[in-house]
Amino acid sequence: MAEASLPDSDLFLVDVTVSDSPVRPKVTVLADGEQGITIDQCATISRRISKKIEEKYGEELSYTIEVSSPGVDYPLTQPKQFTRNIGRNLKLKLQDGTEKTGKLEEVTETGINLTEEIKQKGKKATYEPVQIPFGEIVKANVVISFK
Repeated sequence: MAEASLPDSDLFLVDVTVSDSPVRPKVTVLADGEQGITIDQCATISRRISKKIEEKYGEELSYTIEVSSPGVDYPLTQPKQFTRNIGRNLKLKLQDGTEKTGKLEEVTETGINLTEEIKQKGKKATYEPVQIPFGEIVKANVVISFK
């Protein structure tokens, strides 16, 4: 239902959740686009989803709906999100429990290419290219820098 409510072909869903509150459930939709997402696009998605909920469950159903883009602290979950962040630094947690930090260089069909920053105590950091399949990534966040 949410996927069909996207007004433009360059938009994609990041996450859809419905709270389990029986009194007034909250529908939260996170959407993004190759060029970002506007407030008007979020409003259009909200109206379209609300109309579909009313058609399916009736107008008397009480709920709240929130449509927004994922914040900068929200983990990257979709390949398209990785593509939007090429050139930025990422912090990754992998299946084996290790963490990697580095600059996202490229996104392929199967994973990402990262220039990993390797810090050694008392030495200058070195950088090595590394390929990481999407299936090995447990969590990926953009590293915010205020430099």
